[in-house]
Amino acid sequence: MVKGICLIKGEAEKSGDMKIRLEEMSEVKEVLQLFGDYDLITIIEASSLRELNETVDKIRSIKGIKETNTLIAAET
Repeated sequence: MVKGICLIKGEAEKSGDMKIRLEEMSEVKEVLQLFGDYDLITIIEASSLRELNETVDKIRSIKGIKETNTLIAAET
């Protein structure tokens, strides 16, 4: 299991629509709206790094998303 955190910058007027689209994705376990440098944060769980990358690619294709920054959690 690979976990990732995707920080998202997007168009402010589309944040509600972006949140709904993200919540529809099975790999996305949580979506939070933020105040600050980023507009949304997602917690992603995937079976492999490849699946995580594919999920981030899907996230980037959502209308209104301008920029992402993905962090991969380390195993402890």
